[in-house]
Amino acid sequence: MPVDDRQDEGRQFRKSPTGPWVAAPRALTSQPMVAARVDAGRRRRPIWSVVLFALLIAGFGIRAYSDLSRPEAWAYWKESYLSPSMTSSLIAKVDLDGSARGRPALAITGRIGVATASWLRERLDEAHLVAGDAVLLSSPGGDVDQAIIMGEIIRSRGLATVVGITDASGRIKRSFCASACVLVYAGGKNRYGVEGSMLGVHQFEATTQMRDPVASAQRVAGMLLGYMTKMGVSSAVVQAMTETRDVRWLGVKEATAMNLVTDPVGRP
Repeated sequence: MPVDDRQDEGRQFRKSPTGPWVAAPRALTSQPMVAARVDAGRRRRPIWSVVLFALLIAGFGIRAYSDLSRPEAWAYWKESYLSPSMTSSLIAKVDLDGSARGRPALAITGRIGVATASWLRERLDEAHLVAGDAVLLSSPGGDVDQAIIMGEIIRSRGLATVVGITDASGRIKRSFCASACVLVYAGGKNRYGVEGSMLGVHQFEATTQMRDPVASAQRVAGMLLGYMTKMGVSSAVVQAMTETRDVRWLGVKEATAMNLVTDPVGRP
């Protein structure tokens, strides 16, 4: 190889065998720079991924906070996961019809909350009650919508309802069931009336007020009438509800005349 050609190898340009001067291959001169750009790109992508992930988490967090900041949402969450407003206990045997055979029953007490229907469904599933078994009620009332759903659940399972509580021996003692609790009681396929227990009815108000109070009251009355009729209860009960804002207490005899109580039982 000529000396001139060996010297040209270290220069930026060299002679082609055909004569013209040509530039050195770009790949050889730019390869380190391309590799640097690729490495930089690889470093940048995880940063954008982190930013996107953070934005998504922030979006979900803001939405969750907005939902839970509403009083009704917080009440539902609290009722569902922290402190249910009702308590329950499973009774192995209660004598409902005087036959002394005894049937299992689930006793529930307390106020009906905004998530009590789901709570009741879970307690009934755990208790493994079957048609003919009973739900004992002792409650001042509470959420009307939840009470109607609870009554529907009880009826769908063919369960009986009783107003009462139990002592340590499992013996039923008289108690009271007022306001929305009466709607739950109405769900029983058989509705036992313990002598001395009381059912309290009064006028209900719509949870969502309409512009016309009269129309709102009529809508609520129509809803209650439809539900009670479906459960086989006389419209006289709904009439008694609409007549007063104060609680009107019905004894077993009067409630039986309205077909609210279907099976009166003896004094506890």
